[in-house]
Amino acid sequence: QVQLVESGGGLVQAGESLRLSCAASGSIFSINSMGWHRQAPGKQRELVATITSGGSTNYGNSVKGRFTISRDNAKNTVYLQMNRLKPEDTAVYYCTAVLATTPGVVRNDWGQGTQVTVSS
Repeated sequence: QVQLVESGGGLVQAGESLRLSCAASGSIFSINSMGWHRQAPGKQRELVATITSGGSTNYGNSVKGRFTISRDNAKNTVYLQMNRLKPEDTAVYYCTAVLATTPGVVRNDWGQGTQVTVSS
């Protein structure tokens, strides 16, 4: 059993910052990459950012230059620092992890999501 538990969402005003955290726990053999996706009402889920165990990052175009993803491998935790937030960043943010519970068996897990609301 694997759990991804997100925290740090909330309501902020445009221009402010938030930091999301996501901790993975349970029967984990290894974690390849962790990241964040988001889904706004009436829209498709989209990539926000990912980070590999080696520290390579990838960002969605709409957040480049404003959001920073980081990771603590020892704690199986990923962070998302969100600066200069805009109303269009309002969404449910989901933590994701590509991991193995046993050697060679890789799967993609998702957290329950945390709401981020940015008011104008």
